[in-house]
Amino acid sequence: MSSHKSTLRVVLVGLASLAIAMGIGRFAFTPLLPLMQDDGLASIADGGVLASVHFVGYWLGAVFAARLPFSPKTTLRFSLVVIGACTLGMGLVDSFPIWLGLRWLAGVCSAFTLVVVSSALIKHLASVGQTEKQGWVFAGVGAGIAIAGLGTLAIMAGQVSSSAGWQIFGAVTLVAAIVVCLSLGPEVTGIRHSVRKDSTQRSPFVWRLVIAYGAAGMGYIIPATYLPVMARDAIPSPLIFGWAWPVFGAAALLSTILASGLHKRYSNRQIWIASQIVMAAGLLLPVVHQHIVTIVIAGICVGGTFMIITMMGMKEVHRIIPAEDAVRHIAVMTAAFASGQMIGPVFAGSLYDVTQSFSPSLVLTSVVLIATAIPLTRRRVRIDSPV
Repeated sequence: MSSHKSTLRVVLVGLASLAIAMGIGRFAFTPLLPLMQDDGLASIADGGVLASVHFVGYWLGAVFAARLPFSPKTTLRFSLVVIGACTLGMGLVDSFPIWLGLRWLAGVCSAFTLVVVSSALIKHLASVGQTEKQGWVFAGVGAGIAIAGLGTLAIMAGQVSSSAGWQIFGAVTLVAAIVVCLSLGPEVTGIRHSVRKDSTQRSPFVWRLVIAYGAAGMGYIIPATYLPVMARDAIPSPLIFGWAWPVFGAAALLSTILASGLHKRYSNRQIWIASQIVMAAGLLLPVVHQHIVTIVIAGICVGGTFMIITMMGMKEVHRIIPAEDAVRHIAVMTAAFASGQMIGPVFAGSLYDVTQSFSPSLVLTSVVLIATAIPLTRRRVRIDSPV
């Protein structure tokens, strides 16, 4: 296979994997939550619990991703198929305890997928001098979110139930997962040996990166969980508030592609810091003025930055950490992000139950984002990575 075709396949496999794992497996829940409320299946508090349980699974998946006894290719195939099955299962059963289990398992497999893609495919693109293509891989998350948002718009327009919506997303995801599994190449290998290195050769963690990355996980997850709910509170028409989530996804999709071109002038850290500040500002907009316009702009600010932070975080690990130890650091970064995601929905949902407003959680999270971005200005010496 030619180098061009191989690179294109790697990009498409990475993009589709993240679209399945993150865009659908994780985020189909967000636009479907208002429908689940309307169907009497879940409250705001229930939504927070389901989201947090999902991220408990995500956290555990991140912690154990570097210790799995399976090859990266086997891990990726298993994860994608399970995510599709869990998504489908959400529409086939009407049991909150089972939903908790399905969301937890989907979270575990989402983390496995992100770690494999970030460790193998992103590193492969850097090794062949195609770093500008990395943004297209991470754009898969935004593509999946946009698909979930537009699909939910169609579901609302057709007055289809939330259960049927889960079934539709699940069936499509399973088909897509099978196609990706059949398309995996030799690039999804070669990282297993790196996670078996003796502990004496391990590099110390750069905790200011880990903490800031975790704060970003908390910062984006509140609107990523409740944005459609916030939009519905501002304007009840589903054909209007329903656009908040596709806009969020479109911003995420375009952001990583555009950010890939910024490296000619700015470092990973500079792009990360700017993105975290923009995210913090976006969270404050609905607080300043509760209106559908400010909510959509907030969605653009948050949707347009959280995947840039994800990409910059992964690239920065590859830049400062020796290749043989990168997977362990990526797993810890992902676990920190997941910790923020676990805290965010329950924190915001609990405050909402008390205050009937998301404003307190948005303000406090904005402060955390800015405070943790400041230490990122201290840079660690470059190792030898082209990413």
